[in-house]
Amino acid sequence: MRASTPPLAGRGIVITRPVSQAAGLESLIAQNGGRPILLPTIEILEVEDRSALDAVVDRLDSYDLAIFISPSAVAKGWDAIRARRSFPLQLKVAAVGGGSAAALEALGIDRVIAPEEGADSESLLRLPQLQGVAGQRIVIFRGSGGREFLRDTLISRGASVDYAECYRRARPSIDVAKLLQSWRAGDIDGVVVTSSEGLRNLHDLLGTAGRECLERTPLFVPHARIAAIAKELGLTDVVITASGDHGIAASIIDRLGAR
Repeated sequence: MRASTPPLAGRGIVITRPVSQAAGLESLIAQNGGRPILLPTIEILEVEDRSALDAVVDRLDSYDLAIFISPSAVAKGWDAIRARRSFPLQLKVAAVGGGSAAALEALGIDRVIAPEEGADSESLLRLPQLQGVAGQRIVIFRGSGGREFLRDTLISRGASVDYAECYRRARPSIDVAKLLQSWRAGDIDGVVVTSSEGLRNLHDLLGTAGRECLERTPLFVPHARIAAIAKELGLTDVVITASGDHGIAASIIDRLGAR
């Protein structure tokens, strides 16, 4: 009996996630016959001054809830914690999305509070556990800078909120000449971008010639906020996917898969 053709056979898919976060989606694309092409447009670096982070870690016992913004926040935050102490058993833990929740569970943290649908601050804030937080002390593990919406909303609900900024993001120096050669040869069929910053970095890195290639290639993004940035940048072929690696892969297959 003749084997069926994988749905993404021969399809080249660019993944712009940081290297440490790309393995799951890379594997799913390859399993479905595609060619994952890693082009990390964000580099995850250590914070330059750890004193504020260490101070928060030292008083973790004083918090009621710890929120982890991203898989990078889980990895870097956990490293910072384990370097100085054990994790408080009584401390409740929440994650903004399924990827962060899975990373926490892999570290042995169970009963993680996380939205079943969506992977943003808005989705987390809709959960019942984040409603009655008046009087609670909350710490948010995140990268340097970023949106203030989660913190501001929790404060408006009566919580006291501190940041544990455990990494910083940077735009890597990348030579895109080889990628552009493949693009012009018709070997790039889709691009995955999972953050607004990553999209802006990609746009800058590609230059004029690369942007022309990007404009005629389907862009897969997991959030309407990123799609809005894409529109600002003049990109019109944008697919808003479901959240998580499986959701992104399913949307790629739906758009580019063999019929």
